[in-house]
Amino acid sequence: MTGDKLHKLGDRIDNRYEILRFVGEGGMQQVYCATDSVLTREVALKVPKNSSAQKRFKRSAVVSARVNHPNVAKTLDYIETSSSSYLIEEFISGKDLKEGLLQQLGLIDPYLTAKILHYLAKGIAASHDAGVIHRDLKPSNVMFVGDFDLSEIKITDFGIAKMAEEEIVNAVEGGDSSTSASATVMGALPYMAPEMIQDSRNAGKPSDIWALGAMMYELISGQKPFGFGLAAVPNILVAKTPSKPTYIDKNIQFQSLGNELYQLIIKCLQKKSDDRPTAQELVQLCEKLCYPIVKRQTGTCGYLHPKYNWGSIESDDKKQKIFFHFDSVYGNKPTVGSRVCFSQFPGSPYPRAHPVILIQGINTNF
Repeated sequence: MTGDKLHKLGDRIDNRYEILRFVGEGGMQQVYCATDSVLTREVALKVPKNSSAQKRFKRSAVVSARVNHPNVAKTLDYIETSSSSYLIEEFISGKDLKEGLLQQLGLIDPYLTAKILHYLAKGIAASHDAGVIHRDLKPSNVMFVGDFDLSEIKITDFGIAKMAEEEIVNAVEGGDSSTSASATVMGALPYMAPEMIQDSRNAGKPSDIWALGAMMYELISGQKPFGFGLAAVPNILVAKTPSKPTYIDKNIQFQSLGNELYQLIIKCLQKKSDDRPTAQELVQLCEKLCYPIVKRQTGTCGYLHPKYNWGSIESDDKKQKIFFHFDSVYGNKPTVGSRVCFSQFPGSPYPRAHPVILIQGINTNF
């Protein structure tokens, strides 16, 4: 957390919502988990951190409430008190893509990336059909449930997207150097379309498609497509095509889907907004992708053959040993003691793991 908490445990808002715990904050808002005493359910309670954000909270709440889709966090309520305004959303008991995937895995295999893109495209298509543009899509605004299985994927923060856009544009143009604006800029710029940087009035539905492409490139490569923060601006403005992630062609198992995904990403990152697919077109393209939806689990690399490119994983439940070949590894290769994420398939004499992804920075072999 970067600032003081605006509420404490037990605070009651509008005599209905009781604060249970602090969840987190961004440049524009703080988020709390609260209980709705009327409907006896947990909700996400969002409060603006400054007057600039507060001015547009109501209008943004009205806009975001138009969207009703399984892949979009539902806006439930909006209230004003003498001290602030509040946006109430469904509470998602999970993590965002930045914290839960990118920071833990570093990069994601094409199978899981395809699933994420498909679900997000459907959520954005529903919002666009309702006339709602997000304008601030980034990994921290996508929540998921189910650990590495991603059983639910939901886009959040439609309610502050317009405010975030204005903070970003002011900062890019040198009009705002506040801490909150700087935080918003640093988080959003890697995913901003050229037209948003040039003139925020040009931001529209294609800007969300660009952001989806930038996010998916980061997932599948572990790298932001144009760089980070203000340094990304020149590359974004010329729409410099990001290079194909090297891991796609390294192992043949990932080539087919990986190349299809890369081509979709490039379609989304076209400089001219008219050259990008619409959200509905992107959904249709995603429906042509062939990707498995198989349970993901974690384990520890227990053995590596000294001569051949295979090893074994011990599942976290300690019940079985799983065989894997290095051709099934997407990203960096594990070593003995490495923590890994994988899917499991039948095999003899041991089940087979595919794909296998190294969990970053965690090694039990000290």
